[in-house]
Amino acid sequence: MAIRTANNQSLTAITSIPSAVTGGAMTLLATETASSSATIDFTSGIDSTYNEYVFKFYNIHPQTDDKHFTFQANASGGSGFNETITSSMFMANHNETNTTTQFGYETGYDQAQGTGFQALQSGGLIGNGNDECLSGTLRLFNPSSTTFVKHFIGRTNQYSSYDYSIDSFVAGYFNTTSAIDEIQFKMASGNIDAGTISLYGIN
Repeated sequence: MAIRTANNQSLTAITSIPSAVTGGAMTLLATETASSSATIDFTSGIDSTYNEYVFKFYNIHPQTDDKHFTFQANASGGSGFNETITSSMFMANHNETNTTTQFGYETGYDQAQGTGFQALQSGGLIGNGNDECLSGTLRLFNPSSTTFVKHFIGRTNQYSSYDYSIDSFVAGYFNTTSAIDEIQFKMASGNIDAGTISLYGIN
């Protein structure tokens, strides 16, 4: 990203202001909509074109009550969505009756060199009631690097089956120096009844 600077170093001597700040534009690459879908897969569009990719989740609704929304990746040429992950998670929550609030690390939803699907939200499971869902983002950094591991940061908010608002933060890395070019999303079990995921590239 290019940053434009003023012509003079002294504020009192500035004769013109930068014309624009360039970089950071979001380019929509793909949108997938669930309809009783076992998985939502992005198997193209993740390449060396962009250094950052962002997935946005809108109203992810499970078909089966009390489920986690999860993701995994394939390295280039790989299969099975089972890359090695090290991750951490913490959350904050508040219930509708204003009787419970919590904040803390979620030891049950991190991985230490695991190959399972990574949960995108903490212990409060997503309900399948008509008004229950999850929304949020997942950021994937420099997935085409063949030198470094691949970092990710996710943040979601859900209406849980226990009538809580749960704000979850997950971060970690795929411990591979191979390029990551495929991402799969799914519920821990059962289908994704409804919801939309959009993929953006960041200049």
